[in-house]
Amino acid sequence: METGWNHFDERGSAVMVDVSGKAPACRTAVAGGKIRMHADVLRAVEDGTAAKGDVLGVARIAGIMGAKQTAHLIPLCHPLGLDSCTVDFAVHREQSCIEALCTVRVNGRTGVEMEALTGVTLALLTIYDMCKAIDKAMELYDIRLIRKEGGKSGVFVNEKAGQP
Repeated sequence: METGWNHFDERGSAVMVDVSGKAPACRTAVAGGKIRMHADVLRAVEDGTAAKGDVLGVARIAGIMGAKQTAHLIPLCHPLGLDSCTVDFAVHREQSCIEALCTVRVNGRTGVEMEALTGVTLALLTIYDMCKAIDKAMELYDIRLIRKEGGKSGVFVNEKAGQP
């Protein structure tokens, strides 16, 4: 585990990390998260019969848009021209939840973990927004970085996250 904090200068002031000396590399990050909801709401989302329409289709677009806007949302994040971003969903009826996975790729000087985490969170928030009229008790949970690769630190697999 890294012990240094590289978002602070020698005076303790917050700074954007200087990545100008790094060589571009292919970098990938996968983040996941879940939203638990009432079984009736889950069925409506899965069947495409929710009152607001194609919930997962809209959530997919929101997740991709969120990943692309990460530098506008997270202070000190580098703006990145993403090469690829996907958001996929799995319905788990037995847990009455939907799992979202966001995979982001870039050929760049810094990683895309924040973009993947932002993408998955925005996708889940969109599901909440589109279904809140019938289930305000939905809960987002288990949002985590699952895997990253590329760059100086190589491959990281979050053993605590489990595999999707």
